[in-house]
Amino acid sequence: MAASLVFRLHDRGPELVREVLLERGWEEYNEGEREEEDWNLYWRGSLFQTSQYHNLLPWQRLNHHPKTVGITRKDCLARNLRRMKATFGSALYDFSPTTFILPNDYTCFLAEYNRLRLARGTSVYWIVKPVDLSRGRGIFIFEDIKDLVYDCSVVIQRYISSSLLISGYKFDLRIYVCVKSFHPLTVYIHQEGLVRFATEKFNLSSLHNLYAHLTNTSINKFGPFYKTEKGRVGRGCKWTMSKFRHFLHSQQINELLLWQRINNIVTLTLLAIATSVPSCPNCVELFGFDILIDAKFKPWLLEVNYSPALTLDCQADISVKKKLVSDVIDMMNYTSTDSLRDRAYRKHRYKQPCFKANHPSAPVLSTLNHQKKKRGNKGSHTQILPLLKTSHQPEKTKRGKLKQRDLEESEEAFTRPAASWKLPNIYRYCKFAKWNGQNIPPVKVGDFIRTFPFNRATLKASQHELDIRTVLQEIQSLTGQLVSGKGHKMKSRREEKVTADKDADTDFDSLLWGPKDPPLISQCFKST
Repeated sequence: MAASLVFRLHDRGPELVREVLLERGWEEYNEGEREEEDWNLYWRGSLFQTSQYHNLLPWQRLNHHPKTVGITRKDCLARNLRRMKATFGSALYDFSPTTFILPNDYTCFLAEYNRLRLARGTSVYWIVKPVDLSRGRGIFIFEDIKDLVYDCSVVIQRYISSSLLISGYKFDLRIYVCVKSFHPLTVYIHQEGLVRFATEKFNLSSLHNLYAHLTNTSINKFGPFYKTEKGRVGRGCKWTMSKFRHFLHSQQINELLLWQRINNIVTLTLLAIATSVPSCPNCVELFGFDILIDAKFKPWLLEVNYSPALTLDCQADISVKKKLVSDVIDMMNYTSTDSLRDRAYRKHRYKQPCFKANHPSAPVLSTLNHQKKKRGNKGSHTQILPLLKTSHQPEKTKRGKLKQRDLEESEEAFTRPAASWKLPNIYRYCKFAKWNGQNIPPVKVGDFIRTFPFNRATLKASQHELDIRTVLQEIQSLTGQLVSGKGHKMKSRREEKVTADKDADTDFDSLLWGPKDPPLISQCFKST
């Protein structure tokens, strides 16, 4: 019987990931009972070392891509968005408030502060955030520069004082984004998310009241009004995205345009680092994008979270996060690769590096472990990580099955297991399709909707060297159609399904993320 799938958690958490994987039949890694590399998934909330990416084996997955700090650390995000805005213009990169990084930008900030005080008749507010802290720690808001006091590197932003309110309470959206790959860029956004509320009514006359200005659950769950009824908000401080959609229905706005603008923020932010992230096909990453909507229904990016919290504080968390984690696991897309791990540990215990290595053949595990101890913790400085391919790994057919010839040739090194344990195959969610000889990522994985690539042009522009200008043109074109109202009456869901099944092998289509029942782009707009 083939071995069960094995997961490894750093520092025994998060508990929700353990619960989901155990329910799916996985086993937890035990250091005393298993070899160091005898696992399929390693999940941790902090950074992996560069060497851990280079030492990945074909059957292993990590829950972080390398070098994504460019958007998850507040100062790096500000620099990258500033660079993209300078390079490609502000027509698209207008979704981040004016930002300065202190102390380096203090002179520039002071000039802007004085300019606004002289030019504007209304008050201007600023929010200060430490660059490397999370959960609302160290954040404060001020109007007069005499209140600006800091003892570490911070970002300072124009405070959005005209945010959209619900029953007088400020809120933001936690959007869950899964990046399946950076090379080519493949992005999914989850249909469910969280709406996080402040627990006291918004009031600009009390800037020091964090319960009125911050939406972090880690702060508001300790607020004096957390458990009380708060108008339409209700008790607690969270809604599901489904409940927020019901709220939007009553606002008489172009909902598709709002969702598309949020989608644009996600894609444009990821484009800022896509070309600098090393290729690592054995990684999948879940980001938490925090989006604030102002009174004119314009969405703004507040920050990007590296490891969004998976704790269960309320019923909304339970409704959203358990399915979210399960869908992320499906996104890992294991097929028969676990049989490699099983064969490697059944007989000669050879290992096959996931990435190209300096040695001509795969070393025995005991030798490898000895070499690791001698090397210590020195990391590689290589920027581009090699692709998932080794000279010893059996070749796969287009459908992912090992060729019989390669299986026979590998028998000398591996013992074939009695049965092959299959990991979830994400292609079970939709009909597998190709366009122009290129694999099209599934339109949907669980409740994840593929948002990039979203048409033929973006698929082609992302296949080899990312063509950012083409991508930006396509984003502008799609958004422009929504702004101008060129969409025609949508077909019924049954008609959409028939059309999608008919064209699956020959055409490319995507869903518009956001609405309860996401429509196909091809069914929303007339051909031009």
